[in-house]
Amino acid sequence: MPNSHLFKPLNIRKTTIRNRIWVSPMCQYSVDEHDGVPHDWHLVNLGQTAAGGAGLVFTEATAVSPEGRITSEDTGIWNDEQARAWARVVKFLHSQGASAGIQLSHAGRKGSDYKLFTDKCGTTKPVSEGGWETVAPSPLAYPGFDIPKELDWEGIDAVVDDFAAAAQRSRESGFDVVEIHAAHGYLIHQFLSPLSNERTDDYGGSLENRSRLLLRIIAAVREAIGEEMALFVRFSATDWTEGGWDEHQNATVAAWCREAGADFFDISSGGIINGIFISVEPGYQVPLAEHVGRHGEVDVAAVGLITTPAQAEEIVASGRAEAVMLGREMIRDPHFALRAAHELGEEIDYWTRQYRGAVYQTAVLAESSRGGE
Repeated sequence: MPNSHLFKPLNIRKTTIRNRIWVSPMCQYSVDEHDGVPHDWHLVNLGQTAAGGAGLVFTEATAVSPEGRITSEDTGIWNDEQARAWARVVKFLHSQGASAGIQLSHAGRKGSDYKLFTDKCGTTKPVSEGGWETVAPSPLAYPGFDIPKELDWEGIDAVVDDFAAAAQRSRESGFDVVEIHAAHGYLIHQFLSPLSNERTDDYGGSLENRSRLLLRIIAAVREAIGEEMALFVRFSATDWTEGGWDEHQNATVAAWCREAGADFFDISSGGIINGIFISVEPGYQVPLAEHVGRHGEVDVAAVGLITTPAQAEEIVASGRAEAVMLGREMIRDPHFALRAAHELGEEIDYWTRQYRGAVYQTAVLAESSRGGE
């Protein structure tokens, strides 16, 4: 049995995840063909973290429809060609012993953006340049973007259907985990937050109404993937401003989500408005995950400036979260899990064959018969 909490396997429904070091969804904006099909970059980018020992590897935010993309360069899973391309990625992740997760997303009013790190990023790309009309719960623009179209009930039904169809394709592609993206100011978060939802019908006003879309999507996705597959939800636990969504509402809704069929909750924060000062420090979002987990009585993963094995181990060992999600640190060190095992004194059996010559040693070894480094 592992000595460290970080390397204890975790069972969620029929999936056994080999450790608690997980790769957070990270947008790549790399589909230059604008067809939503993942390609070699996505295989290599995700595959290196699986070879590096991560337990669960998530795709970037993957759109459930063309208009659900953040940018034209996002991946999607609204058609079979995209699903087949993702199956190739999943096959490699599994070959390295990692579990494979896909994050399903709809950008809502933050869609039709220009590619990140370009001059026009943060503004709406017009239809004439390959953009599209965006939608939202209310005709309230995200700063810098065009005013979105308010979704009517038929449009809401279509969004639910799109998530269910994408989840079905995800299951057929071999993914172990489906995650519904309800964070970072995208469509579902737009419904949850009073700052972006001014509806007066069954999808606005009370907490129950603002949560209705998410709960419908969870039910539809659960039906699409069956009872064996794990279902996660990513939340922004707070909008970091008075009158917005907060961790107390989040804890309540997370409990409702669990009753509707969700298994696990990935807790981040922010994204519904810009210009908000956030005091960022190592592990700054861990208390949010701890609050949602404790008060919602749900299992959570923590994310946010988790950068060292000792820090990650403390978060899990203390019970503040069941797992940690790493983003930027995984970019800097795709083999973080292998290094963590060494630093924590943990013996693991999943150094990939090609990397075994680099296994950490406590002493300098003599040059082998096959030649030194």
